Amino acid sequence: MILKIPKKLRFNARKLQLLCEANRELRIECYNKKFFQKLILMCPTGGFTGNRNIRIGASLWIWNAKYHLGEIFDSSTGFILPDGDMLSPDASWIPKEKWEMLTDEEKKKFLPFCPDFLIELRSSSDSLKKLQKKMEKWMRNGCHLAWLLDFENKKAYIYRTSGMEIQHLNEKPILSGENILPNFEFQFC
Repeated sequence: MILKIPKKLRFNARKLQLLCEANRELRIECYNKKFFQKLILMCPTGGFTGNRNIRIGASLWIWNAKYHLGEIFDSSTGFILPDGDMLSPDASWIPKEKWEMLTDEEKKKFLPFCPDFLIELRSSSDSLKKLQKKMEKWMRNGCHLAWLLDFENKKAYIYRTSGMEIQHLNEKPILSGENILPNFEFQFC
């Protein structure tokens, strides 16, 4: 659902943070630069998507616990992108150096950068075209490697700074974190 905010309300990042804290049951993303004129309200996921999301998060957590290369985040973490939008991927990772640059106060708020790695899951109610546009936005804002996973159609859209590739998961069911997440693999099933 899209909620339009009149420009005269001047919805800034602090007000957005307060709105999200007051409505924790909603997942909210914001578009239109510094005054967040369009809020995207997303409902909770269904069972399949929730199960897949926790599997991905657990896999990332196990990998990160072993290698200690950075910090991982779930779908409730907001990132303020360089273009001013605030988005939340289903799972994400940043290198340790990025996390350590933040003050404790900054760590409590939406993170002021784009994750280096992220995953978006396509649920049956998601438009593939809209998700692909969102993935392109992530990449334009500094993400290095991103996966758009479409379990229903058994496809993974792999986004790199060099471009996008479609991986048919019947042929190759293991995804690699490549040089961004060394030794990270996810069994797509």
